[in-house]
Amino acid sequence: MTSKRLYPYCQRKIDFLFVQNKYDFIVEEIPSEAFSETGSFLVLKIKKTYMSTWELLKHISVTFQIEEHKIGYAGLKDKNATTTQYISIPLIKEKYIQQLNNKQVRVLETHRHNKKINIGDLKGNHFKINLSNIQDEDIFELYRILSKIQKHGMPNYFGFQRFGADFDFEYAKSVAYGEEIVSKKNLSKLIVSAYQSYYFNCWLSERIKPTIKEEFNSLQELDGDIYSKETGVVTGLLPGRKIIRSKNEAREIEAKYDDEYVQEKGFRRDAWIKPSEITNAYDKKTQTLSLSFTLPKSSYATVLIENLAMKNFSLKDTAKKNKK
Repeated sequence: MTSKRLYPYCQRKIDFLFVQNKYDFIVEEIPSEAFSETGSFLVLKIKKTYMSTWELLKHISVTFQIEEHKIGYAGLKDKNATTTQYISIPLIKEKYIQQLNNKQVRVLETHRHNKKINIGDLKGNHFKINLSNIQDEDIFELYRILSKIQKHGMPNYFGFQRFGADFDFEYAKSVAYGEEIVSKKNLSKLIVSAYQSYYFNCWLSERIKPTIKEEFNSLQELDGDIYSKETGVVTGLLPGRKIIRSKNEAREIEAKYDDEYVQEKGFRRDAWIKPSEITNAYDKKTQTLSLSFTLPKSSYATVLIENLAMKNFSLKDTAKKNKK
């Protein structure tokens, strides 16, 4: 079973430099709704650099003298980047806001709200990414692929960030089965999620092979597929408890990438997504392509970049490169 991510529009590999740092990888979270401006919670719009969401939560916990479980956030953001996201805290901690700011963290806005922010409370994320060392003869091929993605969408793989630098399938399996106990609850959930995501990526790679072979512009549907009620697209399985499985022809493939012994709840995930607001600007002098685009929640900007390169990136490939 291989989790190699495959892409439908690439005709050849394209070499360019893609690094995650505060200059070349910028993310802004898009809230799911307008804030009520009343209520017992305070929402902070926070801009951070070179800091993971977990590190931010720890910083907030210490600064506001509050337990981490009382801090609300919609999703995790990349560490090696400039990211903006929304965090909720109890309103009574408002007096500590100024103490939160430092070289890595800046509070941009505050809003009153009538409820705590929970995981998934976002529409999506807007990205600005720079790709460099692009050869002139490759730029039109990149434009072609971007046009295809904008018109038809792309496979919704989990990106390499989901698995970290040293993902161990067998160890993750033992945690998912409850055989290996991880004391930190958040870490345990991340390991199990990575295990489930690995199966999803393997399934999606098999399902996309006919798309690539026949040069289609979407995932080919099968009898028995399960569709998202929100988007209407085919969904793939993240194995676990209390989740509906596909049937018939679709189940024949899905069954290869299922594990009914996983103790955590299972999920279904859209197999195909459509980025929006894609714009680009190429600087021939610096050989840099600047991209701007919006993705729905639970999708990865790095997967879009992999579509352009026809390459699976890793944390090592995209290690931050500081600029003066």
